[in-house]
Amino acid sequence: MEVIGSSAALIFSTIAGLYLFFVILRFLLQVARADFYNPISQSVFKVTDPMVQIFRSFIPGYKGIDFSSLILAFLVECIAIVGLIILYGGNIPSISFVITWGFLGVLNFIVTFYYYALIASIVMSFVMMFSGNTSPHPILQLIWQITEPIMSPVRKIIPPMGTIDFSPIFIFLLIGLIRDIIYNSFGVTEQIALVVIGL
Repeated sequence: MEVIGSSAALIFSTIAGLYLFFVILRFLLQVARADFYNPISQSVFKVTDPMVQIFRSFIPGYKGIDFSSLILAFLVECIAIVGLIILYGGNIPSISFVITWGFLGVLNFIVTFYYYALIASIVMSFVMMFSGNTSPHPILQLIWQITEPIMSPVRKIIPPMGTIDFSPIFIFLLIGLIRDIIYNSFGVTEQIALVVIGL
């Protein structure tokens, strides 16, 4: 039974994690005001639209940002936490536990997403530069658009020197600080990381 529970938990975690990824990506695309007609954006919106439309009916947006997708991501994380704990044979957790780790899970998911998006942006930019390709792939265009809202404010403080942009270094340090606060201040254990998607 334990093996069956672990297998079911792995399948459930994978499905919930993929859906959570799409919902959070939708939110970040809206924050960045990324190209809606990009084929990747279209796919993300089609996958998430049915549930987002339900939440949008009672959760208002603000300045073009649809907070219904962020609330949906939080709810998916909370449901995933409860579901995984039950599948692993644990007791139903307290509401405070679910809310706290639901929030931290989504926050860490977003921070981790930006971390890998920045790495992908840097690597793909170098590949384009050395290959002589001047037409970026739709995925790269989207990554640039998503990371620009966090890169732009930093560039105002740390302007590029010639062709070298030092702003990613500062952002990586900030991401590391946020993750250290989450892991050290809230005591992320192996068991918690197992049931909270994004940790």
